[in-house]
Amino acid sequence: MDFSGKTAIVAASSQGLGKAIAEALAQGGANVMISGRHEEKLRKVKEEIGKDAPGDVSYCAADLTKGEDIERLVKRTVEKYGTVDILVNNSGGPKAGSFEEFGDEDWQHAFELNLLSYIRLIRAALPYLKRRGGKIINIASSSVKEPIPGLILSNTFRTGIIGLAKTLSFELAPYGILVNTVCPGRILTDRIRQLDRIHAEKAGVSEDEVRKQQESGIPLKRYGTPEEFAKVVAFLASDENTYMTGSTLFVDGGAVKSI
Repeated sequence: MDFSGKTAIVAASSQGLGKAIAEALAQGGANVMISGRHEEKLRKVKEEIGKDAPGDVSYCAADLTKGEDIERLVKRTVEKYGTVDILVNNSGGPKAGSFEEFGDEDWQHAFELNLLSYIRLIRAALPYLKRRGGKIINIASSSVKEPIPGLILSNTFRTGIIGLAKTLSFELAPYGILVNTVCPGRILTDRIRQLDRIHAEKAGVSEDEVRKQQESGIPLKRYGTPEEFAKVVAFLASDENTYMTGSTLFVDGGAVKSI
C-alpha cells in the first residue's frame, strides 16, 4: 500500500502494536510521527524503523494522560510535515485487577489514558484531517465484545472507544473522514507477556502453561504477531479503504466466540 505524501501520527508507538503500525506506514512511504513517554526509547525506534523506510520518521515525547502533551504532539507534527492525514489512537493497557482492588485514582488514570487521550487526539488533529479527508483508526481490545476476567479497567474504557468511534463515523463522514476501530486478541507484545506472567503467578503455574492454555482457546492455536495486526491497520489507513467506516474489526485468530 502506497502512503506517499501522507502524514500519520501513531500514538504509543515506542513498542508493541504501535511500533509495528508505525513501521508499516513508514515502509509504505508515509511521514510518521511516533510518540511515547521516553525520549531515548523513541530515538532508538526512529533509527530502527526509519533507516530503510521510504517515509520519514520523527518522534515527540508525550504522556497521553496530559492534554498539553497531546497538543504539542499534534503541533509538532504539523510544523514538521504540514498536516495530518492519518491518526492512529493507541495507548498502553491499564492495571490488571478486579473491581475491589481499585480506587478513584486508578479509575481516573485509566479513563485519561485509555479513553480521554483518544478524544483529545482526535480533537487536536481534526482541523487538519478535515482539509482533505483522512483516516482515524482506534486501537481497542477484543474485550469490547467479550470482557476479559481481571481486566475491569480495560473492559470499561475500551468499550467506550467503540461508542465514540461509531458516533464520529456519522459526524465526520461529510468531511470524508473514515473512523474505524481494530481490536487485538492475543497478539505477542510485552503487554501480553506481562498479563501471562501475572496469570501464571496467581495460578502457581509456568508462563508456558498459561500460554498453552490461552492458545488452546484460539482456533488458529497460536498468538498473533504485531506485524499481522499492523497489516489490518495499514489497510484501513490506506487509500484502498474508501467505503469502510464505523466498523470494529477483530484481529484475534478467531478467539472471540460471539457473533
